[in-house]
Amino acid sequence: MNTGNRRTGTSRRAARAVPRQSFVARNRRRLLWGLAAVALVGMAGLTFLNATSPAYACTTQWSPAPTSTPAPDATQRLGYVQNDAGRDHPALGSFVRYAVCPPASGNHYNAEGEGPVRAEVYGPNDPVIPQGWIHNLEHGGLVLLYRCKDSDTACTDGGQAALRQYYKAFPNSPLCNLPPGGSGPVIARFDQMNWPYAALLWGLVLPLDSLDTAQVNAFFAQQGDRTSPEQCPRPSPTPPPLDTPAPSASATVAPTDTVAPSAEPSASPTPGAS
Repeated sequence: MNTGNRRTGTSRRAARAVPRQSFVARNRRRLLWGLAAVALVGMAGLTFLNATSPAYACTTQWSPAPTSTPAPDATQRLGYVQNDAGRDHPALGSFVRYAVCPPASGNHYNAEGEGPVRAEVYGPNDPVIPQGWIHNLEHGGLVLLYRCKDSDTACTDGGQAALRQYYKAFPNSPLCNLPPGGSGPVIARFDQMNWPYAALLWGLVLPLDSLDTAQVNAFFAQQGDRTSPEQCPRPSPTPPPLDTPAPSASATVAPTDTVAPSAEPSASPTPGAS
């Protein structure tokens, strides 16, 4: 009896009976590492895309229509009216397209530190965008924008020093007497405009060919605290003094013909000559 051959045949059949592992099973570890690498590359790509994509866009750079010359005895009203573009609050990080730039109204962020932004002088490389400072306009703050193109001087050391000096001397608001540092002023770079500088209040733009701080202050004095949707609490007017009754006339003694005796002692008469 050939038992050796029988055992060998049985072993071969048992070996053939073991199922062959699938490609996925054989390469599970490699596939998992590959999927992880693809996910990391995708996340890095999205991060780069978000970092390089603009947060906003402008349909057109605004140029206001010329206004008529005021009468000689009239006070010139500073600033140009811009159409109201709304004031909705999109999600933080949302892309916003503005019909005109610089926008004096429009959609903006409503998140701590993102909109409204802190009132200060922002340097040329600071990432401050309209979605932030438009919220300052809504609260009554003034925004002073500067451009850094071609021969513009605002981004030079001297230009930045002048902006910081102006920030320190910024006046209180005209109606509510609010000191600077709350909603404004915000001084920031913005290149999508037709002038080197522009001062903004809600719905109003004052174009400037130079840093004319007297003009900005006059604009703020005329229009500040008046156009913003969210008005600041204005000081209560001083009440008029209460009416007090007139003092009653005191009784006076009617004059008489009798001469009042002198308070000085009188001299005794000298005796006549006998």
